Amino acid sequence: MPDHAFSPDRRQFLGLSIGGALTTVLAAPAYAASFDYGIASIDPIYTAAYVALKKGFFGNSASINYVNTQSGPRGKQLLAAKQIGCSTSGSNDSVALSLAGKQSVLVYTFDVRVPFANIMINKEVYDSGINSLEKLGGRSVGITAPQSATWLMAVYMAERAGLKDKVNIRPLGDFATMMGAVKTKSVDACMATYAMLEKGKEEGWGVPLFEIVDAAAWEKVFGGPVPGATAYVLADTIAERPDDVQALVSGLCKGTDFIFANSSEDVADLILADYLTGFSKASVVSAISTFKKVWSKDNMIMPETYARLASIMSDRQYPAAEMATATYEKNVDMKFVRKARGLA
Repeated sequence: MPDHAFSPDRRQFLGLSIGGALTTVLAAPAYAASFDYGIASIDPIYTAAYVALKKGFFGNSASINYVNTQSGPRGKQLLAAKQIGCSTSGSNDSVALSLAGKQSVLVYTFDVRVPFANIMINKEVYDSGINSLEKLGGRSVGITAPQSATWLMAVYMAERAGLKDKVNIRPLGDFATMMGAVKTKSVDACMATYAMLEKGKEEGWGVPLFEIVDAAAWEKVFGGPVPGATAYVLADTIAERPDDVQALVSGLCKGTDFIFANSSEDVADLILADYLTGFSKASVVSAISTFKKVWSKDNMIMPETYARLASIMSDRQYPAAEMATATYEKNVDMKFVRKARGLA
Protein backbone atom coordinates (compact mmCIF):
# COMPACT_ATOMS: atom_id res chain seq x y z
CA MET A 1 0.00 0.00 0.00
CA PRO A 2 1.62 3.31 -1.01
CA ASP A 3 1.94 6.26 1.33
CA HIS A 4 -0.52 9.11 0.85
CA ALA A 5 1.38 12.15 -0.32
CA PHE A 6 0.77 15.58 1.10
CA SER A 7 0.53 18.60 -1.17
CA PRO A 8 0.50 22.20 0.10
CA ASP A 9 -3.07 22.77 -1.02
CA ARG A 10 -4.30 19.54 0.57
CA ARG A 11 -2.48 19.72 3.90
CA GLN A 12 -1.94 22.89 5.89
CA PHE A 13 -0.05 22.56 9.09
CA LEU A 14 -0.15 23.72 12.65
CA GLY A 15 2.95 25.84 13.19
CA LEU A 16 5.61 25.02 15.76
CA SER A 17 8.12 27.44 17.20
CA ILE A 18 11.71 26.28 17.50
CA GLY A 19 11.04 25.42 21.14
CA GLY A 20 8.13 23.21 20.17
CA ALA A 21 5.29 25.50 21.30
CA LEU A 22 2.12 25.64 19.27
CA THR A 23 1.58 28.77 17.21
CA THR A 24 -1.12 29.32 14.61
CA VAL A 25 -3.44 26.82 12.98
CA LEU A 26 -3.90 27.52 9.29
CA ALA A 27 -7.30 26.55 7.97
CA ALA A 28 -7.66 23.55 10.26
CA PRO A 29 -10.70 21.67 8.91
CA ALA A 30 -13.00 19.29 10.68
CA TYR A 31 -12.13 15.65 10.32
CA ALA A 32 -12.82 14.12 6.94
CA ALA A 33 -14.97 11.01 6.65
CA SER A 34 -11.81 8.93 6.53
CA PHE A 35 -9.62 8.48 9.59
CA ASP A 36 -6.03 9.03 8.51
CA TYR A 37 -3.44 7.23 10.62
CA GLY A 38 -0.04 8.92 10.66
CA ILE A 39 3.16 6.97 11.32
CA ALA A 40 6.36 8.93 11.93
CA SER A 41 8.73 6.99 9.69
CA ILE A 42 9.23 3.84 7.67
CA ASP A 43 10.78 1.31 10.04
CA PRO A 44 10.18 -2.21 11.42
CA ILE A 45 9.48 -0.71 14.86
CA TYR A 46 5.95 -0.07 13.55
CA THR A 47 5.38 -3.65 12.39
CA ALA A 48 2.11 -4.06 14.33
CA ALA A 49 0.61 -1.16 12.38
CA TYR A 50 1.82 -2.49 9.03
CA VAL A 51 0.42 -5.94 9.83
CA ALA A 52 -2.93 -4.42 10.80
CA LEU A 53 -3.07 -2.46 7.54
CA LYS A 54 -2.06 -5.43 5.39
CA LYS A 55 -4.38 -7.92 7.11
CA GLY A 56 -7.37 -5.57 7.22
CA PHE A 57 -7.51 -5.73 11.01
CA PHE A 58 -9.00 -2.26 11.25
CA GLY A 59 -12.29 -3.67 9.96
CA ASN A 60 -15.13 -1.82 8.31
CA SER A 61 -16.11 0.53 11.14
CA ALA A 62 -13.50 3.09 10.13
CA SER A 63 -11.98 4.05 6.80
CA ILE A 64 -8.41 4.13 8.09
CA ASN A 65 -5.80 5.42 5.66
CA TYR A 66 -2.06 5.22 6.24
CA VAL A 67 0.04 8.39 6.07
CA ASN A 68 3.82 8.52 6.43
CA THR A 69 4.20 11.77 8.40
CA GLN A 70 8.02 11.52 8.16
CA SER A 71 8.73 12.64 11.74
CA GLY A 72 7.16 12.81 15.16
CA PRO A 73 6.98 16.63 15.26
CA ARG A 74 5.31 16.71 11.83
CA GLY A 75 2.80 14.07 12.89
CA LYS A 76 2.10 16.12 15.99
CA GLN A 77 1.39 19.18 13.83
CA LEU A 78 -0.98 17.24 11.60
CA LEU A 79 -2.84 15.75 14.55
CA ALA A 80 -3.25 19.12 16.27
CA ALA A 81 -4.67 20.56 13.04
CA LYS A 82 -7.02 17.56 12.73
CA GLN A 83 -5.43 16.65 9.41
CA ILE A 84 -5.04 13.11 10.73
CA GLY A 85 -7.06 11.22 13.31
CA CYS A 86 -4.20 9.45 15.08
CA SER A 87 -0.44 9.81 15.17
CA THR A 88 2.21 7.25 15.99
CA SER A 89 5.59 8.46 17.21
CA GLY A 90 7.40 8.82 20.51
CA SER A 91 5.22 8.93 23.62
CA ASN A 92 6.66 12.29 24.63
CA ASP A 93 5.16 13.86 21.49
CA SER A 94 1.68 13.26 22.87
CA VAL A 95 2.52 14.75 26.25
CA ALA A 96 4.21 17.73 24.59
CA LEU A 97 1.13 18.38 22.49
CA SER A 98 -1.05 18.41 25.61
CA LEU A 99 1.25 20.83 27.39
CA ALA A 100 1.18 23.08 24.32
CA GLY A 101 -2.58 23.42 24.63
CA LYS A 102 -4.00 20.62 22.48
CA GLN A 103 -5.04 17.86 24.85
CA SER A 104 -3.72 14.59 23.48
CA VAL A 105 -4.23 11.10 24.86
CA LEU A 106 -2.04 8.01 24.60
CA VAL A 107 -4.22 5.04 23.63
CA TYR A 108 -1.74 2.25 22.75
CA THR A 109 1.94 1.41 23.11
CA PHE A 110 4.01 -0.74 20.80
CA ASP A 111 6.77 -1.42 23.31
CA VAL A 112 8.19 -1.32 26.82
CA ARG A 113 11.57 0.14 25.86
CA VAL A 114 12.05 3.14 23.60
CA PRO A 115 12.99 1.53 20.27
CA PHE A 116 14.99 4.49 18.96
CA ALA A 117 17.12 4.88 22.10
CA ASN A 118 19.92 2.84 20.53
CA ILE A 119 23.05 4.80 19.70
CA MET A 120 25.04 3.99 16.56
CA ILE A 121 28.55 5.38 16.18
CA ASN A 122 30.86 5.55 13.19
CA LYS A 123 33.16 2.51 13.30
CA GLU A 124 36.35 4.53 12.85
CA VAL A 125 35.35 6.81 15.73
CA TYR A 126 34.52 3.75 17.86
CA ASP A 127 37.84 2.11 17.04
CA SER A 128 39.65 5.31 18.04
CA GLY A 129 38.50 4.68 21.61
CA ILE A 130 35.07 6.31 21.81
CA ASN A 131 33.48 3.05 22.90
CA SER A 132 31.05 3.99 25.70
CA LEU A 133 28.38 6.57 26.49
CA GLU A 134 30.70 8.19 28.99
CA LYS A 135 33.25 8.95 26.23
CA LEU A 136 30.87 10.95 24.04
CA GLY A 137 31.89 14.27 25.61
CA GLY A 138 32.74 16.77 22.89
CA ARG A 139 31.27 14.50 20.20
CA SER A 140 28.24 14.99 17.95
CA VAL A 141 25.06 12.90 18.04
CA GLY A 142 22.41 13.12 15.32
CA ILE A 143 18.69 13.26 16.07
CA THR A 144 15.60 13.79 13.92
CA ALA A 145 14.39 17.19 15.19
CA PRO A 146 14.49 19.45 18.26
CA GLN A 147 11.96 18.39 20.91
CA SER A 148 11.46 15.03 19.18
CA ALA A 149 11.64 11.68 20.95
CA THR A 150 15.16 11.11 19.58
CA TRP A 151 16.17 14.53 20.93
CA LEU A 152 14.77 13.69 24.36
CA MET A 153 16.58 10.35 24.47
CA ALA A 154 19.87 11.96 23.44
CA VAL A 155 19.59 14.67 26.09
CA TYR A 156 18.56 12.24 28.83
CA MET A 157 21.19 9.63 28.03
CA ALA A 158 23.95 12.24 27.86
CA GLU A 159 22.94 13.52 31.29
CA ARG A 160 22.84 10.01 32.72
CA ALA A 161 26.40 9.52 31.43
CA GLY A 162 27.51 12.70 33.23
CA LEU A 163 27.72 14.69 30.00
CA LYS A 164 25.05 17.37 30.40
CA ASP A 165 25.68 20.11 27.80
CA LYS A 166 28.87 18.33 26.72
CA VAL A 167 27.45 16.52 23.67
CA ASN A 168 26.69 18.33 20.41
CA ILE A 169 23.14 17.21 19.57
CA ARG A 170 22.39 17.91 15.92
CA PRO A 171 18.95 17.76 14.23
CA LEU A 172 19.23 16.03 10.86
CA GLY A 173 15.70 15.15 9.74
CA ASP A 174 14.74 11.56 9.00
CA PHE A 175 16.44 8.26 9.83
CA ALA A 176 17.99 7.89 6.36
CA THR A 177 19.71 11.27 6.66
CA MET A 178 20.95 10.36 10.13
CA MET A 179 22.50 7.15 8.85
CA GLY A 180 24.18 8.98 5.97
CA ALA A 181 25.65 11.52 8.39
CA VAL A 182 27.19 8.79 10.56
CA LYS A 183 28.48 6.95 7.49
CA THR A 184 30.28 10.06 6.21
CA LYS A 185 31.34 11.18 9.71
CA SER A 186 29.34 14.39 9.44
CA VAL A 187 28.34 13.38 12.96
CA ASP A 188 30.10 10.90 15.19
CA ALA A 189 26.97 9.02 16.20
CA CYS A 190 23.18 9.13 16.04
CA MET A 191 20.12 7.85 17.84
CA ALA A 192 19.04 4.74 15.98
CA THR A 193 16.42 2.08 15.50
CA TYR A 194 17.52 -1.54 15.39
CA ALA A 195 17.18 -1.58 11.60
CA MET A 196 19.58 1.35 11.44
CA LEU A 197 22.06 -0.54 13.61
CA GLU A 198 21.78 -3.54 11.34
CA LYS A 199 22.40 -1.49 8.21
CA GLY A 200 25.46 0.14 9.73
CA LYS A 201 26.86 -3.23 10.77
CA GLU A 202 26.04 -4.87 7.41
CA GLU A 203 27.82 -2.14 5.47
CA GLY A 204 30.74 -1.92 7.88
CA TRP A 205 30.63 1.79 8.80
CA GLY A 206 28.53 1.74 11.98
CA VAL A 207 28.60 -0.12 15.30
CA PRO A 208 26.29 -0.01 18.35
CA LEU A 209 27.36 2.14 21.28
CA PHE A 210 24.16 1.44 23.26
CA GLU A 211 21.49 -1.20 22.54
CA ILE A 212 18.05 -1.30 24.13
CA VAL A 213 18.02 -5.11 24.06
CA ASP A 214 20.88 -5.14 26.56
CA ALA A 215 18.71 -5.46 29.67
CA ALA A 216 21.46 -4.50 32.11
CA ALA A 217 22.43 -1.43 30.10
CA TRP A 218 18.78 -0.40 29.82
CA GLU A 219 18.14 -0.76 33.55
CA LYS A 220 21.26 1.24 34.37
CA VAL A 221 20.18 4.20 32.24
CA PHE A 222 16.37 4.07 32.40
CA GLY A 223 15.51 2.06 35.50
CA GLY A 224 12.60 0.08 34.02
CA PRO A 225 9.97 -0.01 31.26
CA VAL A 226 9.22 3.19 29.32
CA PRO A 227 6.57 3.48 26.57
CA GLY A 228 8.40 4.44 23.40
CA ALA A 229 6.50 4.23 20.12
CA THR A 230 2.84 4.90 20.80
CA ALA A 231 -0.47 5.77 19.16
CA TYR A 232 -2.18 8.90 20.40
CA VAL A 233 -5.25 10.95 19.53
CA LEU A 234 -6.79 14.25 20.55
CA ALA A 235 -9.14 14.16 23.52
CA ASP A 236 -11.71 15.72 21.20
CA THR A 237 -11.41 12.70 18.92
CA ILE A 238 -12.25 10.31 21.76
CA ALA A 239 -15.39 12.32 22.42
CA GLU A 240 -16.35 12.77 18.76
CA ARG A 241 -15.20 9.53 17.10
CA PRO A 242 -14.86 6.82 19.76
CA ASP A 243 -15.78 4.04 17.33
CA ASP A 244 -12.96 5.02 14.99
CA VAL A 245 -10.47 5.13 17.86
CA GLN A 246 -11.66 1.70 19.00
CA ALA A 247 -11.34 0.29 15.48
CA LEU A 248 -7.79 1.60 15.24
CA VAL A 249 -6.68 0.32 18.66
CA SER A 250 -8.37 -3.05 18.17
CA GLY A 251 -6.59 -3.42 14.84
CA LEU A 252 -3.23 -2.56 16.37
CA CYS A 253 -3.79 -5.11 19.16
CA LYS A 254 -4.59 -7.75 16.54
CA GLY A 255 -1.39 -6.75 14.75
CA THR A 256 0.56 -7.29 17.97
CA ASP A 257 -1.01 -10.71 18.51
CA PHE A 258 -0.24 -11.74 14.91
CA ILE A 259 3.43 -10.85 15.39
CA PHE A 260 3.79 -13.02 18.47
CA ALA A 261 1.81 -15.90 16.95
CA ASN A 262 3.90 -16.11 13.77
CA SER A 263 7.54 -16.43 12.80
CA SER A 264 9.57 -13.30 12.15
CA GLU A 265 10.13 -14.49 8.58
CA ASP A 266 6.40 -14.88 7.92
CA VAL A 267 5.69 -11.43 9.35
CA ALA A 268 8.44 -9.92 7.23
CA ASP A 269 7.08 -11.61 4.10
CA LEU A 270 3.67 -10.13 4.82
CA ILE A 271 4.72 -6.48 5.10
CA LEU A 272 8.07 -6.04 3.35
CA ALA A 273 6.94 -5.21 -0.19
CA ASP A 274 4.19 -2.77 0.80
CA TYR A 275 5.64 -0.97 3.79
CA LEU A 276 9.38 -1.50 4.13
CA THR A 277 10.83 -0.99 0.69
CA GLY A 278 14.49 -0.09 0.98
CA PHE A 279 15.11 -2.66 3.71
CA SER A 280 16.50 -6.09 2.96
CA LYS A 281 14.42 -9.05 4.03
CA ALA A 282 17.25 -10.26 6.26
CA SER A 283 17.38 -6.95 8.11
CA VAL A 284 13.61 -6.89 8.62
CA VAL A 285 13.54 -10.48 9.90
CA SER A 286 16.41 -9.68 12.25
CA ALA A 287 14.70 -6.50 13.46
CA ILE A 288 11.39 -8.25 14.13
CA SER A 289 13.13 -11.07 15.99
CA THR A 290 14.98 -8.55 18.13
CA PHE A 291 11.98 -6.29 18.76
CA LYS A 292 9.96 -9.23 20.02
CA LYS A 293 12.14 -8.87 23.13
CA VAL A 294 10.96 -5.31 23.75
CA TRP A 295 7.53 -5.08 22.11
CA SER A 296 4.62 -5.05 24.53
CA LYS A 297 2.39 -8.12 24.42
CA ASP A 298 -0.56 -6.37 26.05
CA ASN A 299 -0.03 -2.80 24.68
CA MET A 300 -0.88 -1.27 28.05
CA ILE A 301 0.64 1.92 29.44
CA MET A 302 0.53 1.63 33.22
CA PRO A 303 0.79 4.48 35.76
CA GLU A 304 4.32 3.47 36.77
CA THR A 305 5.64 3.35 33.19
CA TYR A 306 4.03 6.71 32.40
CA ALA A 307 5.60 8.14 35.55
CA ARG A 308 9.01 7.02 34.31
CA LEU A 309 8.39 8.80 30.97
CA ALA A 310 7.29 11.94 32.81
CA SER A 311 10.45 11.91 34.92
CA ILE A 312 12.58 11.72 31.77
CA MET A 313 10.77 14.72 30.29
CA SER A 314 10.76 16.73 33.52
CA ASP A 315 13.24 19.63 33.56
CA ARG A 316 14.49 18.57 30.15
CA GLN A 317 11.67 19.01 27.70
CA TYR A 318 9.43 20.91 30.15
CA PRO A 319 9.84 22.40 33.64
CA ALA A 320 8.88 20.08 36.47
CA ALA A 321 5.96 22.34 37.43
CA GLU A 322 4.44 21.94 33.96
CA MET A 323 5.05 18.21 33.91
CA ALA A 324 3.20 17.93 37.21
CA THR A 325 0.04 18.98 35.37
CA ALA A 326 0.46 16.24 32.74
CA THR A 327 -1.08 13.51 34.84
CA TYR A 328 -1.66 9.90 33.84
CA GLU A 329 -5.41 10.41 34.21
CA LYS A 330 -5.42 13.25 31.68
CA ASN A 331 -2.88 11.91 29.22
CA VAL A 332 -3.49 8.15 29.06
CA ASP A 333 -6.67 6.22 28.24
CA MET A 334 -6.37 2.45 28.18
CA LYS A 335 -10.08 1.65 27.84
CA PHE A 336 -9.68 0.98 24.12
CA VAL A 337 -6.89 -1.55 24.68
CA ARG A 338 -8.88 -3.17 27.51
CA LYS A 339 -11.93 -3.53 25.29
CA ALA A 340 -9.82 -4.88 22.42
CA ARG A 341 -8.39 -7.50 24.78
CA GLY A 342 -11.67 -8.37 26.45
CA LEU A 343 -10.67 -6.71 29.72
CA ALA A 344 -13.24 -3.90 29.74
